[in-house]
Amino acid sequence: MIKTIKILLVIFIGTLLACSNNQKPKGTLESNTIGNIMYRNIEFKSQGAILRGRLYLPEDKSKKSPVIIMAHGFTTTIDGMTADKYAVKFREAGFAVALYDHRNLGISDGEPRQEINFWIQSRGYIDAIGFISNQPEIDANKIAVWGASLSSREAFLAGITDNRVKAVITMIPAFGEEFPKEDKDGSLYAFAKETLLIDDIMSLPNTTTDQMPIVSTDQKGTPSALTDLTAYNWFIEYGGRFGTNWKNVVSFSNIEIPDDFNLGQFADQLKAPILMVVATNDEMNGANPKVTQFVYNNITQPKEWVDIDGGHFGLLYYPSPLFDKSSKAQIDFLNKYLK
Repeated sequence: MIKTIKILLVIFIGTLLACSNNQKPKGTLESNTIGNIMYRNIEFKSQGAILRGRLYLPEDKSKKSPVIIMAHGFTTTIDGMTADKYAVKFREAGFAVALYDHRNLGISDGEPRQEINFWIQSRGYIDAIGFISNQPEIDANKIAVWGASLSSREAFLAGITDNRVKAVITMIPAFGEEFPKEDKDGSLYAFAKETLLIDDIMSLPNTTTDQMPIVSTDQKGTPSALTDLTAYNWFIEYGGRFGTNWKNVVSFSNIEIPDDFNLGQFADQLKAPILMVVATNDEMNGANPKVTQFVYNNITQPKEWVDIDGGHFGLLYYPSPLFDKSSKAQIDFLNKYLK
């Protein structure tokens, strides 16, 4: 069982490290305040489940706003685990932000709870684009997607398949440990697009694992999905805070994929400019900076690379100089390519 879990981890955490019909939010949209930051609760449908989150709107409402669609990384949630801090920074810079919890996690619906499926989570981005494009405050011609760690791969997949994406930000990207092989006949890219847009992804042949802890201090007695001490320290500190809805348990589901399939094969298919914020000393399995550099080198769209120290989790500590450096680089990129 442990060997199976490790295989699935490598396949689609890659890490630590989407078009269905346009949906309208259900229920009342309420204004809320986090400090003096205003946002609106949102919900939209994806693969038969309701995904929930927040729509942050900039103070200047004289015109429609460019928007960044954000989803958290591996098992993390939108309330208090730093993605919300980036959302606030983007809002302050004049952008709208749609930040939501992945299916099966946090405040979003979906069963089994705490189960991760890369393709289901990637499809969430596509359905979020469909939803947000219909919001009256949003400029549907100026949509960016943002992801961190595992979700960086999901945002990347959205960026190589959906022409509505006009900018991509991948933070501490996780493209795996192996260098991608060439997709000579385009069949692997066709597989990625067809799989992402199918009506029922979970109807495809898939494998699942039992639940296990995300982090643990006892790898012999209680093995966990993530084994690095840096992961344990960050998840326990941030996930353990009141109201995050984070749970220290995860299981995995993955569909069958072709031999030699790797998202990095499709770098030249990217539809929009991209920023990669990379931890040069990234310690997490699946977030190999050399593989990230290989993918980056094969991107033909305008691209930017920013080095960040502090390992995989350094820029996820807030407040911190690394957060400030990371958020500034991302805002500069968005000002150049999305406004």
